[in-house]
Amino acid sequence: MPSKKPIVVVGSINLDLVAVATKIPSVGETVIGSDFQIHPGGKGANQAVAAARLGHPVQMIGRLGNDAFGTQLRSHLEKAGVGTAGVATSEGPSGVALIVVSSKGENSIVVAPGANARVTPQDLSANLEMIRGAGVVLAQLEIPLETIDELAQICAREGVPLILDPAPARELPQAVFEHATWFTPNETEAAFYAGQSGSESPGRVAEVLFDRGCRGILLKLGSRGAYLATRRGHGEAVQAFAVTAVDTTAAGDAFNGAFAVGLMLGKSPGESAAFAAAVGAISVTRAGAQPSIPTMAEVEDFLRKHSRT
Repeated sequence: MPSKKPIVVVGSINLDLVAVATKIPSVGETVIGSDFQIHPGGKGANQAVAAARLGHPVQMIGRLGNDAFGTQLRSHLEKAGVGTAGVATSEGPSGVALIVVSSKGENSIVVAPGANARVTPQDLSANLEMIRGAGVVLAQLEIPLETIDELAQICAREGVPLILDPAPARELPQAVFEHATWFTPNETEAAFYAGQSGSESPGRVAEVLFDRGCRGILLKLGSRGAYLATRRGHGEAVQAFAVTAVDTTAAGDAFNGAFAVGLMLGKSPGESAAFAAAVGAISVTRAGAQPSIPTMAEVEDFLRKHSRT
């Protein structure tokens, strides 16, 4: 049955400053750029916007700086339909990603966490009622690990499902593996957590992750779709959609936000993953992170027109 309980996203909010040049400069070198773009970003904000664009109520818990970027980012979240009552303001800068993209599509990125590094367990305590009232909580690893650990324990205690996007990959406390309802790495992250080369089958990777304590596993496999496993020996492949990719930025974030919405709509995990695959497919056909995320009407139109590979 569909649920109108809000999706609560705990995570990062960044401003992406993107410069395009013929090549990425070497140490000490200056190159002339051909384009410059500013996009709202951060894995947490991307996932919140993805869920909101699909029409579900969303609240975000995070931090912005008291700079002009913070004002701009808060305004963008609110215009996208994301509730910002849980987004606090810290002294100092907001999170920023400095991105240089070459004409070959290569990139070089420096992320300055800014206020994201100040999202603490106290922010969770201050918004405990919001978390308790959530239909599902989404989290990533661009905020302090102690906060993620505390969030996992709160969700377990309060009986709120937690979808964890373990990116960027880093070592996690055992309790995080055990308390996350869904663990959703991409191929590179899955290899990191499974301690493998990445050439193993999705089923084998899932088995190793179950050994680490995971409860539900959703492996994001890019153009190969996804693999969902809810218990040992029982997994299902989720087919991708045949599209021409233009920009894969934030495709995984769009996927996670859509998976959460699917669950809130009363879809089964498999149906939710298939729905998320459609949202991710649309996002890669457009440039930018949040600008690429579709609305529910666009997803429904896409599903009428496209068959899966």
